Amino acid sequence: MSTETVQNTISNVCGLVHPRCVVCGFGNGNGLHLEFEIVDKGSVSATFQCDDVFEGYPGMLHGGVISSILDGAMGNCMFARGQATVTTEMTIRFRHPVAIKQEATVSARVTRDSHPLYLLEAEITQDGKVKATAKGKYYDQPKLINPN
Repeated sequence: MSTETVQNTISNVCGLVHPRCVVCGFGNGNGLHLEFEIVDKGSVSATFQCDDVFEGYPGMLHGGVISSILDGAMGNCMFARGQATVTTEMTIRFRHPVAIKQEATVSARVTRDSHPLYLLEAEITQDGKVKATAKGKYYDQPKLINPN
């Protein structure tokens, strides 16, 4: 499958199953509107800057927002495969604060495919430093894409 086809798959699945997602949905005026792209063999990545409306401690991105971004990246990684999944478990490690109003990148990849359960990993980097990491278990939900 070409990169363009996979990129269209991400957009199509995301738009179909959760167009108002706070992380990647463009139907949510208050959302982050992250645009995930294929970077390597099914891995996805998005660059973002969070406004101070998402601040936790002064100058720092709220941990709940960080968690949502990591979860959204792993979900979009599954969208790249043409699959809709739900999060069944997620573990996050906050290594360093993520500064608001500064560019950061989130990336995700599948580490194990045991259909219908998938293991994924994600990380947020900023200024060349890993700021937060996540491991997640995602369960395939084909009825989200095709309810019939």
